[in-house]
Order: sequence, then C-alpha cells, then structure tokens
Amino acid sequence: MTQNSVNLRKTQPLAKTQVLRKTQRLRVSPGRIVSLKKAEGAQTFTKVFRWRLPDGQPKPATVEIAGTFTKWERVPLPRDAAQDTWQVMLHQIPFNRTHRYMLFVDGKPTQDKHCDGLAIPQGLQEEQCALPTARGPRVFMLFAQTK
Repeated sequence: MTQNSVNLRKTQPLAKTQVLRKTQRLRVSPGRIVSLKKAEGAQTFTKVFRWRLPDGQPKPATVEIAGTFTKWERVPLPRDAAQDTWQVMLHQIPFNRTHRYMLFVDGKPTQDKHCDGLAIPQGLQEEQCALPTARGPRVFMLFAQTK
C-alpha cells in the first residue's frame, strides 16, 4: 500500500489525541485509512465534516473531501439518512497548523458553510481543487490548534 492509498479494511477508532511513532495513519470512519508520514510525538485530533444538501437541489451521487490532512486524496462522505447529511469523521489530523481542504459534490468543488475561512490556493493541487469566487479561486481553511 502506498502512502496515499486508501485501505478499506475495518479499524478500531482512536482517542482524540495520542502519541504517534514514525508513521501516522489518518483514520477515516467507517473503516477507511489514509497513511501519512508524521514526526514522532505529534498531537492529533478528530473532526467530523458534514455537508447538507441545499433546498431544491437534486440528490448527488457522491460527496467527497480532500485536503492537506489527506494529502489531497479524496475521501467519500457517506450519507446519513437519519440526519439527512453526508458526513465523515477523520481521525489523527495533525495539530498546530492551518489545514486547507475542499468539498466535492459529484466531482465539483462546493461551498462548506462550516469552514474556518477561505485561502488563496498554493500549489498545483490546490489550484485544481479550488472553488471559484468573486475574489478569485479559494480553498477552505481548518484551524487545528492545541487545547
């Protein structure tokens, strides 16, 4: 398995923070893993990403998220029929940095009402994923601070 590959095996959820050794695994609920290299002793946290279908829009075939915490590897958000949302819980997101990410609905960038802010894309991967706005292309920000 390469570092950017997604493994579809079932895993046990991790605590919100833990001390890591040599390789960090970003765990995606339910049962998906994306591997990331991380320095020893890095702190991590868990975040739930949710997207709700705007009123009057047709139901999408896919909703995905990609960002610096997944090395821009797209991770699907399964639909939660009870809450009428698409959501995924990502574990082991590194602390003490500002992450950049994008939501994709049917493969196209879409707005996230719950983001921490907008940023100008940096690098080719972010430019390819950016959402067009009146001020130019933007990606979403996630502030990851320690408690």
